[in-house]
Amino acid sequence: MPAYALAHLAEANPTPEVLEYIERIQVTLDPFGGRFLVHGGTVEVREGSWEGPLVIIAFPDMERARGWYDSPAYRAILPLRTRHIGGDVILVEGVAPGYEAAATARQLREAVAADVPAT
Repeated sequence: MPAYALAHLAEANPTPEVLEYIERIQVTLDPFGGRFLVHGGTVEVREGSWEGPLVIIAFPDMERARGWYDSPAYRAILPLRTRHIGGDVILVEGVAPGYEAAATARQLREAVAADVPAT
């Protein structure tokens, strides 16, 4: 299954270190098949609230997403960003090809029904 690295970052002015981080990050992604899907584009809030940029990077699987984040190459440049921009970063598994939300709903209904005592 695909996996994604998501970063919800605080607004910040691009310092020389942040610019260097941006210039160098792709080289750290390449060995793990990582590619940007979103890199600070316009966010249109439809529910709730949102401040700051969003970054989404796709990977072929969770193992490679973890490998990238923990790699010496990425760890070497990470402080260039974190010294200037805070935020939340997560790795998350995607869904398999052919995923159907209705099938998940059925499984949840069955699980709930199994836990409810008969009346």
